[in-house]
Amino acid sequence: MTDIYIAGIAMTVFGRHLERSLEDLAREALDGALKDAGCAVGDIGAAFYAGITNGPLQGQFAIPGQVVLSRLGVEGVPVYNVDNGCAAGSSAFNLAVQSLKAGTTDVALAIGAEKMNVADKLMVLKLMEAGWDVGRADENYARLVTMGDGITPPEGSESDKPYSKFMSIYAALCRNHMKKHGTTQRQIAAVSAKNHGHSVHNPWSQFRKPFSIDDVLAAPPITYPLTLPMCAPVSDGSAAAIVCTEEGLKRIGADRSRCIKVAASVIRSATSRTIDQPERNLARLAANQAYEIAGLGPQDMHVAEVHDAAAMGEIIQVENLGFVEHGQGGPAVERGEFTIGGRLPVNPSGGLESKGHPLGATGIGQLYELVTQLRGEAGERQVEGARNAIQENGGGMIGIEEAAVAIHILTK
Repeated sequence: MTDIYIAGIAMTVFGRHLERSLEDLAREALDGALKDAGCAVGDIGAAFYAGITNGPLQGQFAIPGQVVLSRLGVEGVPVYNVDNGCAAGSSAFNLAVQSLKAGTTDVALAIGAEKMNVADKLMVLKLMEAGWDVGRADENYARLVTMGDGITPPEGSESDKPYSKFMSIYAALCRNHMKKHGTTQRQIAAVSAKNHGHSVHNPWSQFRKPFSIDDVLAAPPITYPLTLPMCAPVSDGSAAAIVCTEEGLKRIGADRSRCIKVAASVIRSATSRTIDQPERNLARLAANQAYEIAGLGPQDMHVAEVHDAAAMGEIIQVENLGFVEHGQGGPAVERGEFTIGGRLPVNPSGGLESKGHPLGATGIGQLYELVTQLRGEAGERQVEGARNAIQENGGGMIGIEEAAVAIHILTK
């Protein structure tokens, strides 16, 4: 078996970069990853580019990776454009790993870059709502929001401003979980408060303001039970990773003490299931597959980054990853089990709610946090003794779950 390592990784600050170009953001991430790996752009043998908003928002369809990367000096090697919804960056990373295992190169680049803050905010919302079967959009929406039936939202808990229909679906998932397991709005708010608290110590985070649980509950509503701090913002940013085989590490002269092993890299797509079959959730299936490949289990993980485009996402995913039984994510968060210093810190970066969510860069940004943790370089947000880490990143929707999920396990 070919062992694969992250030799270099970097990201920009995620946020509203109105004055910066997409190329500028990508350059910062690429230069940072190359410097971190101790190699040059000419060492890259293949590149995988995730930039799913480049076409709709900048008008650069078809070959965004070739356009951006050629300006940064990546020329003459295979460049692949990757779109897998919000899991695009993680999918680009997975493909880079597969190219190394296939022996097509010994050094590969995975990079994601997005410039999502544009003048026409409704265009961004429309883009967000393309992550499902657009030919059945109304049917999808009508069916999915019924998951929240049985709990009546209180008066004044609906925003009077436009928001993504996906937040309505997250809210329906929240209410379904509340109905089945007794999960409370306060527990969902505890996820948000925890992650905003973590982000205070993350210099790469879009938001670095702490919120108490009561602050989160008192914030402007989006759609019950979600309030504004529980939802990921619209973000610009880039993240890049240099991955290598053993031969690649030797060729570029990488510092082996800072290289992190990719113990498992798994992508799965949605299957037909009902909301009452959580054991068949694709994130649960993908995580179990990754644990088997890595020879590790949920009990061996020391830190995790999971997809929390809304705070409920973290509760769902800590259950899918096997950290708690189904229905126990809310109480565990409220007890502090997933806070830095707790049993298993989740989203020490601040998560998507705080760090930001520039779609194609998100997954590699999660991996950046985990690499930083495993290297022991996370400063005030450092998880002590972290040696094994897991990432979960989902994208789009088919049926009642994500269309694609990526799971990566990294080891020191």
